[in-house]
Amino acid sequence: MPIEVINFDTTPSLVNRYLREMRDVSIQHDPVRFRLNLCRIGEIMAYEISKRLQYTDEEVKTPLGTAICKEMKDKVVIATILRAGLPFHHGFLNFFDHAENAFVSAYRRYREKGDQFEVVVEYMATPNLDGKTLILVDPMLATGSSMELGYRALLKKGTPKTVHVASVISSRQAIDYVCDVFPKDRTTVWTAAIDPAINSKSFIVPGLGDAGDLAYGVKDES
Repeated sequence: MPIEVINFDTTPSLVNRYLREMRDVSIQHDPVRFRLNLCRIGEIMAYEISKRLQYTDEEVKTPLGTAICKEMKDKVVIATILRAGLPFHHGFLNFFDHAENAFVSAYRRYREKGDQFEVVVEYMATPNLDGKTLILVDPMLATGSSMELGYRALLKKGTPKTVHVASVISSRQAIDYVCDVFPKDRTTVWTAAIDPAINSKSFIVPGLGDAGDLAYGVKDES
């Protein structure tokens, strides 16, 4: 059975408006607004993912009696690929406010000449993942390599019960790659849009540019 891919771009919603503002060159260079829109999309995706989780009935005492309420049974871990993923992560954490958190530092190390690079994982901090629901968030899913390497690194700390891969913009190539390398029996992919291509530098086209720079300022490449 193939991995399910949920593309928010196919159904009109507020996600479409937030994404339009993030793409628009006349709006996106306001870093406060850019980070806020990343956070908002994370919140909406978190709500949709919450519908897929398991719950138990719990009796709650009210001032006038008792009520049966739903309590989340799944233990959630939100894992982020640094640095652009931080405001996106925050949106998920706003809704899954009791979740545990994991962070992976993965970056592109370019060779001396040309556009060729390798993805390097330098740092990871995570709780044990055995039997938990892992939500892997990264706003830009260009090739899928960083997401896969981050996931492989996290597996050193246990095997999650289910995996949700969440991005804001994905390339078609990355979607196909993730669907090929992630476990098909327990993975779901969520994205706000799927763009058709990546360029020679592996940036998504039309995409929105460098999400990390737009959120936190241009980094020194020297």
